[in-house]
Amino acid sequence: MTFVSKLRDRESLVGTWVALSDPAIAEISAQLAFDAVMIDAEHSTNSIETVTAMARAVDAADAATDPGTIVRLSENDPTEIKRTLDAGVDGVMAPMIDSAEDARNLVEATRYPPEGVRGVGYGRGTEYGEAFPEHLERANDETLALAQIETESGFENVEEIAAVDGLDGLFVGPADLSAALDLFGETDSDEFLEAVDRVLEAGHAVDKPVATLAFEEDEIERWVDRGFDFVLAGVDIDYLQRGGRRAKAAFEDAADRS
Repeated sequence: MTFVSKLRDRESLVGTWVALSDPAIAEISAQLAFDAVMIDAEHSTNSIETVTAMARAVDAADAATDPGTIVRLSENDPTEIKRTLDAGVDGVMAPMIDSAEDARNLVEATRYPPEGVRGVGYGRGTEYGEAFPEHLERANDETLALAQIETESGFENVEEIAAVDGLDGLFVGPADLSAALDLFGETDSDEFLEAVDRVLEAGHAVDKPVATLAFEEDEIERWVDRGFDFVLAGVDIDYLQRGGRRAKAAFEDAADRS
């Protein structure tokens, strides 16, 4: 089964988040046998060129699994969606989905006519035109579209957003959603957890997966126990920082004992 089909079946899945622009990081992430690699094109320096290079690196990795590649877009824009999907990724996640109309626009931009408005063009996704017939036949069914719930409007309209036909799932951005609810950083608070439960209930009521991002091990456990179907377990920048701090602390401890 592919990552997309597993996610739609609401299997328990784990991914990793890549913000740095070196394809080697995406390749290493894939080699670690995550179910998916999320490439960030919103809060990063990633361009369509680096996204394409990282998608190629994920596909080329010698991995125990066949990880999916998702791109978090900079905005819910049909041109950006078209170019990103042409890079040969499995799907996209759009930030700032505020309404059912936003979600419908996202879905339509990921689908070829007559179901949507995605333009037909050359790119990795079609093997540079060599696989046009096969690609067009299956792409509408196999392309993932996720909506990020991170604004007050998105939260208030989450049930209508989740119900949009063709939308594959929801994503809770803990930092942005907590900020939007005037609870920034208070992700342990009852009020925030109640908000999280509402998003989970909205997705699961229409049998759609709900995903989120976690950094620490206790966060991962908490979100899995809470009912999230797909957890992105850390960000490359954080891995680097934590590993560097541990190495520096180990040296300082050794130096103090010498």
